[in-house]
Amino acid sequence: MKNLCLLFFIALGLSSCQWGVPSKVKEKSFDTLRYAYKVIKARAADCGTKPDSGCTVVKINYPFFDSAKALNDTIVDKLTLMFAMDGKADSSLELMTKKFLKSYDDFKKTDPRSGMFFTLDDSVKVIHQDSSLTTLEVRGYSYTGGAHGGTSVTFINWDTKAGKNLKLNDVFIIGYHDKLTAVAEKIFRKNEKLSDTASLKDNYFFKDDKFAINDNFSITPLGIKFLYNQYEIKPYAAGITELFIPYAQIKSLVQPGSVVSQFIK
Repeated sequence: MKNLCLLFFIALGLSSCQWGVPSKVKEKSFDTLRYAYKVIKARAADCGTKPDSGCTVVKINYPFFDSAKALNDTIVDKLTLMFAMDGKADSSLELMTKKFLKSYDDFKKTDPRSGMFFTLDDSVKVIHQDSSLTTLEVRGYSYTGGAHGGTSVTFINWDTKAGKNLKLNDVFIIGYHDKLTAVAEKIFRKNEKLSDTASLKDNYFFKDDKFAINDNFSITPLGIKFLYNQYEIKPYAAGITELFIPYAQIKSLVQPGSVVSQFIK
């Protein structure tokens, strides 16, 4: 009898725990933006039965958000600008795809090498989301017949309540720039194994050989991550350079009430 009673209370306890799970999931989905991933894929006319790895293919994988037109438009703008062939963003991802495939067809008319093909592989991934902030990573790779392809990574830090992509001025106090740059340079030099006085002239592409932060950043729960793409501050072979600044080192610069302030302890 005692064993039966014990089993009853154990079962009751387990059912209570399971009952609590759906409510948390529901609450999270209510507080955050809902989305589903979409995929655009197109192959060149001469692909035939070749695998994707052996012919010209366009692949675009991105989230589409319910009731968030401005965010969806921002995603499209980021993608169409990433490898814009004429420096201007196309009006849609579909148009960008058609223009990319046409550029391949035009290229083949002057360079008939049978083994040559183009590649466009773009993706947008949600890397953080809470009730006030959605952070997305926009990553792309493009090859258009040159010596090598190119990779680019940018970010969208979306203020859910304000409905806009955040800039550094939105998260830091007035006059933050020089102080933030000083902290960032100290971390950069440590990462690059450079002394405080070592010149940046020979191995880096900073303007006037002076360290500078850019506007390509992502807001994370632990700090701000800056990213320099290929050719931005180093030669192509050096790849992408990341620079992470913990909030512990810049919390005095964070604007009170901003979406970043929720992460400051």
